[in-house]
Amino acid sequence: MTQTTARTDETAPDWTDPTCPVARTLDLVGDRWSLLIIRDAMDGARAFTDFQHRTGIARNILTDRLRRLVERGILDRQTAPSGRRQHYALTDTGRDLFTVIVAMRQWGERHAFTPDEPRSALVDKAGLPLPELRLTDTHGAPVDSRTTIVVREH
Repeated sequence: MTQTTARTDETAPDWTDPTCPVARTLDLVGDRWSLLIIRDAMDGARAFTDFQHRTGIARNILTDRLRRLVERGILDRQTAPSGRRQHYALTDTGRDLFTVIVAMRQWGERHAFTPDEPRSALVDKAGLPLPELRLTDTHGAPVDSRTTIVVREH
């Protein structure tokens, strides 16, 4: 898997909190439209019109977000086979956000819907729902915010 390192040139973002991986991730992909574009790219969207129809995003905002996601190494822009359009595909870095998208989806399933409210479902190739993501320590024991700490460099 390819890893992207933060750029240090003039196109690098101004980091909200330079030592925090959560803040840096949000600086790169944390706005609503960027995450929905990434979600739709994971679901097969490739063309500008695909993203626009699925999200309802304004053309100028979509143009800006696609440009940023390409600059940040999350999407790759390619010329479509027709030669007339651009297609967008997730890079390895973009595909590495799958766990983040699934975690957000599962959180939303638990907290953003009433039990009987209709919603989309993410299933595996056999048509079965994915199990809930669970974080574990190096010994396989469950962890959460009460059992972990952030160690800051001095």
